[in-house]
Amino acid sequence: MTIAQDVILSIDEGTSGTRAAVVGRDGHVSCLEYAPLQVDTPRPGVVEQDANAILDKTLAVCRAAIARASNENLRIVALAIATQRCSAVLWDTRTGQALVPAMVWQDTRYVDELNRLAPEWDALLVRQMGRPVGVRSPYLWAAHHLRETPAVARAFDERRLAFGTIDSWLLWHLSDQRVCVTTPTNVTSGSAYVLAGHHYHLDWIDALGFPRELLPELREDADRFGNTRAELLGIDVPILACAGDQHAGAIGLGCLDREQAMCVHGTGSFVDVITGPVQPANAGLHDGTLTMTARRAHGVSHFAVETFVATTGSALNWVCEKLQWFDNAAQISALAATAGSSRDVTFIPALTGLRVPAMEPAARASLTGISMATTRAEVARAILEGIAHSVASCIQANEEVSGGRVSELVVGGGLSGSSALLQIQADLTGMPVRRTKETDRASLRGIAFLAGSSGLLWDSLQEARTTLVTDAVFEPQVGADERNARRALWHARVASELAHTRNFNHASTGEIPS
Repeated sequence: MTIAQDVILSIDEGTSGTRAAVVGRDGHVSCLEYAPLQVDTPRPGVVEQDANAILDKTLAVCRAAIARASNENLRIVALAIATQRCSAVLWDTRTGQALVPAMVWQDTRYVDELNRLAPEWDALLVRQMGRPVGVRSPYLWAAHHLRETPAVARAFDERRLAFGTIDSWLLWHLSDQRVCVTTPTNVTSGSAYVLAGHHYHLDWIDALGFPRELLPELREDADRFGNTRAELLGIDVPILACAGDQHAGAIGLGCLDREQAMCVHGTGSFVDVITGPVQPANAGLHDGTLTMTARRAHGVSHFAVETFVATTGSALNWVCEKLQWFDNAAQISALAATAGSSRDVTFIPALTGLRVPAMEPAARASLTGISMATTRAEVARAILEGIAHSVASCIQANEEVSGGRVSELVVGGGLSGSSALLQIQADLTGMPVRRTKETDRASLRGIAFLAGSSGLLWDSLQEARTTLVTDAVFEPQVGADERNARRALWHARVASELAHTRNFNHASTGEIPS
């Protein structure tokens, strides 16, 4: 009889969909199950999801992956969870149901209110939390619901209201501990976590009008979160890791050491440069580049600087589904590969605003430089170039904030399967771009590494990293002159969009631009 192989069940609950799979000692991800999730944008600035649907679909993919693992004689020994960050839920602890739609991390509905707080708070928050006030706050969102939504206010008065990000929501349901907790890689994104102290900035929480008693308990990313509830999943195993999906992705791509850089392409594209156990040298230099907790275990935090482009994968979906210019993202990639260049057609993927080179939530996406001679393939290439240009700007900003130099970019996420995109990326950054095998499963693999690297399957994260296999390396194929010219055109088009946005804002308020 074949001996069962020990595996870890991993959840990757993202914005566009939720996945479950098992990861073995060899780092291989198998028994993958996926369910799509809907994102709702009822009005500009508001981005929401149904948290109850997130839970239901997460349970469904877990049960399917567990059944497949059992059929393949794989023994699940632990659960690990990676989740989208800074998306917030308010729920009733009596019924277990979310009371309002979840606020998604792309939401900017309260940006004006936050902007009014920025002059007083930005400098202090950057020093202690590595980030300014920002354009969203789950705590401010919850405070508004407490004042404006009777069902939320009533649940709070009756002491049956819980609040947290998606990690809190899933752990409350999946763990037998039934407590509301969160982890550093998730809470850092909410802009109320003191990086050096591993605690909340309570004065800032008070300023946002959020009740302290609703704050989730802080744990570590690698921790004991109780055991799985057998009545939900049919298994009783320890939950040993819970982290933000991008940071799980970095671990799953082998980015553990200072000056390593990774980009995970999902709904948005997130670019992280690891700084190790020390915080970056120039925190606050760029508004759009934030200090993150890369992981925390055994009382030690490792940090990263991160910049992201909020709408890259979602921009491709928008082009295909709403505009119907292409059948799918794969067709965009295939057509782009046939075009030698975009012939100065430029796409800025700013459907929910810009972060780099300047923070401007009111900026919008644009497609410019089109002539009668423009072909469909050139438009496809321009769309991919827009993503690659945005990532190149993120890398530059991250280097300036971290004080280090990146020599290679490791990529993950679904869009990293596009060889056309990765070659354009290498050309625009002037550095090699490395894709590992199963790169689109990096978050699933990385969260399993975090859960299993204290002796369960591996003795350390470094040992777990040795299981990674390179799929392809994309070397730059253009010279510095061409690269600089293409980057200069991009910066000029972005500057034009920023000028238009600011002039429009001044005109709408009756101000005269300086």
